[in-house]
Amino acid sequence: MTTARDREILRLAVPAFLALVAEPMFLLADAAIVGHLGTLPLAGLGIAAAVLQTVIGLCVFLAYGTTAGVARHLGAGDLRGAIAQGVDGLWLAVLIGAAVTVVGVPLAGPVVRLFGASADVADPATTYLRIALLGTTPLLLMLAATGVLRGLQDTRTPLVVAVGGNALNVVLNLLLVYPAGLGIAGSALGSVLAQVASAAAFVVVVVRAARRHGAALRPDLPGIRAASRAGAPLVVRTITLRAAILVTTYAVTVGAVADDQEVDLATHQLAMTLWTFLAFALDAIAIAAQALTGRLLGAGDVTGTRETTDRMVRWGAWSGVVTGVLLAAASPWLGRLFTGDDAVRDLLVPVLIVAALGQPVAGVVFVLDGVLIGAGDGRYLARAGLVTLVAYAPVALALAALSAGLVAIWVAFCTVFMGARLVVLVHRARGDAWLVTGVVRAPK
Repeated sequence: MTTARDREILRLAVPAFLALVAEPMFLLADAAIVGHLGTLPLAGLGIAAAVLQTVIGLCVFLAYGTTAGVARHLGAGDLRGAIAQGVDGLWLAVLIGAAVTVVGVPLAGPVVRLFGASADVADPATTYLRIALLGTTPLLLMLAATGVLRGLQDTRTPLVVAVGGNALNVVLNLLLVYPAGLGIAGSALGSVLAQVASAAAFVVVVVRAARRHGAALRPDLPGIRAASRAGAPLVVRTITLRAAILVTTYAVTVGAVADDQEVDLATHQLAMTLWTFLAFALDAIAIAAQALTGRLLGAGDVTGTRETTDRMVRWGAWSGVVTGVLLAAASPWLGRLFTGDDAVRDLLVPVLIVAALGQPVAGVVFVLDGVLIGAGDGRYLARAGLVTLVAYAPVALALAALSAGLVAIWVAFCTVFMGARLVVLVHRARGDAWLVTGVVRAPK
């Protein structure tokens, strides 16, 4: 039985791993290409990336909530209902994306200035952010469509689209930044064009599935409202996670000595980009957890849910050990891939060592987060996120006030923030309150 469950986890997790590793390549490619333009553009990219990741992160419920809801319908034998719920998620993505674009583009400059960076850093950050926000709608469509497919236990199609989209992103970035001479603006534009192409591919796949199984494609306002209400707790959960990232970036900006702000910000950007890259890699098992937990609970299989959760937690812990060892071993050389600034390279090594030590905890945290998302336990995750943020934010801000340095802030991030997440998630997983079976319907 254990071998069968392992095979099922791997069937979903391996393609998800490859797709999730490909996703942050949007930012990794931008960081590598922009980094060779100089330290100032790279520092600007760091601030713009923090804002973009926050905007997209707040809407990750479009993928996570859709995965859980679709998987529950699938487990209950209602395939048409599963796809119909996914289509509602696509329409919700369009509405949110349009609103964010209209509001966000004119506010790009004021938002960047909130980070307190110098004008030399704020200018490239604003340029990148203003253009990149034009890709919000296609990015959200990608999230929602990916959630539909994962809920249907299909992680291979997102892999194919992710690989193709990121290959296109790299080509467009190289062409627009250098031969076209657009600089950091070219990097943002290349990413937006690649995102549009990827979103179009996803939508075609979902539309074909809807037509094949007789699910309606027109907007269903009650269904869209239900999707938004079901996703509200996950938005709160994500706000707390993104707030912790923003607090960390703010602490780095404020806590740096004036002459070293650019170096600290550039180093933090590279470290956070690599952390995000590894988080996506570790999240592969969490994606499998969402899909499998939703399907098993939809089918009423509590015992199978428990057994599968135990196996995935073990997989998460060992995956974290592996990524931690690899990151620590590669830390002396990774900086050369992104920048020619010796000061940034030197500071990056101890920061990455700290991040490497936090990987095993991260592996378990991401899996349990995925299990509870798959179970539809968003309200607990929202409350747990608030507790975690309250525990971490004062520590990060105190370190900034003391000018403790970038390494100390990363130690706090990996111990206080990730440690608090581990405690609240393990506590919940040991109980039974999240083991709700059947199709859970949000109020319309």
